[in-house]
Amino acid sequence: MSVFSRAALVAGVSILALSGCTASASPSTTPSPDAAPTTVELSNCGVDVSFDTAPERVITIKSSTTELLLALGLGDRIIGTAFQDGPVPEKWASEASGLTSVAERVPSEEAVLDREPDLVFAGWESTFSADGAGERADLGALGINTFVAPSACQSADQPAKLSFDNVFSDIETVASIFRVDASDLVTDQRDRLAAIDANGDARTALWFSSGSDTPFVGAGIGAPQLLLDTVGLTNIAADVNATWAPYNWEAVVDADPDFIVLVDAAWNSADKKIGVLEANPATANLSAVKAGRYLVVPFAASEAGVRSVEAAESLSAQIAELDG
Repeated sequence: MSVFSRAALVAGVSILALSGCTASASPSTTPSPDAAPTTVELSNCGVDVSFDTAPERVITIKSSTTELLLALGLGDRIIGTAFQDGPVPEKWASEASGLTSVAERVPSEEAVLDREPDLVFAGWESTFSADGAGERADLGALGINTFVAPSACQSADQPAKLSFDNVFSDIETVASIFRVDASDLVTDQRDRLAAIDANGDARTALWFSSGSDTPFVGAGIGAPQLLLDTVGLTNIAADVNATWAPYNWEAVVDADPDFIVLVDAAWNSADKKIGVLEANPATANLSAVKAGRYLVVPFAASEAGVRSVEAAESLSAQIAELDG
């Protein structure tokens, strides 16, 4: 791996850590007097849900849900976490330090019931299944509410193409469920979004999530597309009508992207992905591989959520670093 490649990786991690340290404090969890007595009724991935009162005992599944509650100042409501994609940013580390892990991946229904939650808040719709955390109807019959991050819906209510309005709406919707005010958080995110330099200059990029024989990439309607659009990069898989999708190396070689975005996860690191790219004779000759033009996004920031603005800020800063 080239020195340039490693420098890009260090830059990506450092920038995200820096943004985590400097972000504004979590908003107050003081209930809104107007919203407090009102039942909140929503359609969530095609499932009708109703909250007569704010949840008090929550299991969060996936980092995106845990971090949203932390950002809203609701860490004291979390009685268990599962399938966390990486460490939380420094600004939430203290509050997150006492959280209990229920499972490393999707918890079983038994593990969920053992914690006696009143809400299971999931980052993936597929979490709710008979061999996962339980079917939504079954949990509901037991008095346990369920909710999926709206931008992650697949079966129904999926955004045609994810926008930051969707991301901010998700934050506001979750805040309404808990009867807290998200206005300061959303205003801060909008202000930071407006300040991002779209310095990609319409250059092309591959969003490389995972895979070796077949790459799994960020496609045209989800969080990867949103982040690439925000920093002015052209996604080579933008015409694939999916959030993430299998692709093929022949198409990557034909496109010869200017940048390659590497999703960094403990189980599939950015270093490992670079090894895949450099070991394959076809991809080893890609312009971005030869020049080490890699951009890095931690897995936990790669899905739509409260860290999406942070991820875009980091990508823009990394492009500037590589451009010199």
